Amino acid sequence: MKTYNFLAFDLGATSGRSILGTLQDGRLALKELTRFPNKIIRIHDQYFWDLFALYESIKDGLQQVQGERLKVEGFEPSTLHPSPFTLDGIGIDTWGVDFVYVGDDGSLLSQPRSYRDPYTDGKPEDYFKLLSRKEVYNLTGIQIMNFNSIYQLYAAKSENFAPLKAAKNILFTPDALSYLLTGKQICEYTIASTSQLLNPRTKQFEPQLFEAMGIDPSIVLPIVMPGTVIGSLTDALCKETGLAKVPVIAVAGHDTASAVAGVPAENENFAYLSSGTWSLMGIEVREPIITDETCQLNFTNEGGVEGTTRFLKNITGMWLLEQCRKEWDAAGKKYTYTEIIALAESAAGFQSLIDPDHPTFANPESMTRAIADYCVRTKQSTPKTDAEFVRCIFSSLAAKYKETLDSLQKVAPFKIEKLHVIGGGSQNKLLNQFTANALGIPVIAGPSEATAYGNIMLQAKGLGIVESLQEMRTIIRNSVSLETFYPEK
Repeated sequence: MKTYNFLAFDLGATSGRSILGTLQDGRLALKELTRFPNKIIRIHDQYFWDLFALYESIKDGLQQVQGERLKVEGFEPSTLHPSPFTLDGIGIDTWGVDFVYVGDDGSLLSQPRSYRDPYTDGKPEDYFKLLSRKEVYNLTGIQIMNFNSIYQLYAAKSENFAPLKAAKNILFTPDALSYLLTGKQICEYTIASTSQLLNPRTKQFEPQLFEAMGIDPSIVLPIVMPGTVIGSLTDALCKETGLAKVPVIAVAGHDTASAVAGVPAENENFAYLSSGTWSLMGIEVREPIITDETCQLNFTNEGGVEGTTRFLKNITGMWLLEQCRKEWDAAGKKYTYTEIIALAESAAGFQSLIDPDHPTFANPESMTRAIADYCVRTKQSTPKTDAEFVRCIFSSLAAKYKETLDSLQKVAPFKIEKLHVIGGGSQNKLLNQFTANALGIPVIAGPSEATAYGNIMLQAKGLGIVESLQEMRTIIRNSVSLETFYPEK
């Protein structure tokens, strides 16, 4: 079977990576090439992403691939010999909602504002004076969060932001980076679905959401689906990096959408948990689920692969533990992750439980004090040792996952038989076991690199190398080591 090589750029809100994926004989192998920071820039109390710095980091990844090509054939990087190693595709996924304004001549009119910019504070409530909260949710199926693109546009309109006034259109972050690589502008479905401007039933932007705030709906481009070939690297980039005219494919541009595409499921009867600083738990459905109940439960309907909908909920995840570890590190107690697990195992279970999504845990000065205060207010035993804090966090997350899965099962059009845990948190064996015990169904852990797997397999699908989402998942399942946790006790 022919060997194919793909380059995935996976960009998060704090860092990004370039990952080389090699597909051969129905198996996919990954190799991280570069890792780079992603920082928010504060200018006159406005917060921006440095898109051009990210572009330079992407170019570094492209040049690293050229070095890989030459090493494969035993050539030094400075030796320009022909080689049969080819890069077959490039794909970019990022966080959601943020975008850049583009002028008539294709110029980027500003750096993209960050979703952490407080200019959207209070804007949902102001927007609901134009269209009610219920109307917005019924049209979009997206949970109300002040940083959604709809409220960013409304905030920009309210402050008379010059780039908006001069813009011909906007590009969401992964589409803007693809534009810098190819000179071609598109709007990919999954990243657009995070905006709260898209109707998940029609899979098109909803004009009245723009018109209500006095913005022309033509500011967004027509939707393209994951797997669309955008174009090839520009001549200038080919000359600069030494690469050929490699195609750039619109993968699932939202990183969670690529991660869900990377779930190694055998059938459709599963739920997924993308586990990291945040936990995202949901199901994959053919049609959006938009009811008064799902609105009240704060579930969201985001775009998936092959026209599916990712029906999910955001849950506070390892943020709780990460903040505790910062306190312990400052006190000179630098626990390894193995030691963290051992601490949790050493403490007695079910002494106290917290709601991970309670507002007091959003960004407290001291996470341990916030947890202790919550337990006092709810008349529970208060954690005192580090081990008791870790056990409380793990048990509380498992309980929250059960609560969320129970809500999912009430509205799911199928029986949920398994939970697939993906992302960095999939390597936490103790929490995986706690989760299986709480849910009463098997928990399948892995891969931790689900986003990169999904990104690369969507490139392969876009180039016709694989035909379906299920074939993608079969290849991923054959390429990774999975561990299953069965309910106990």
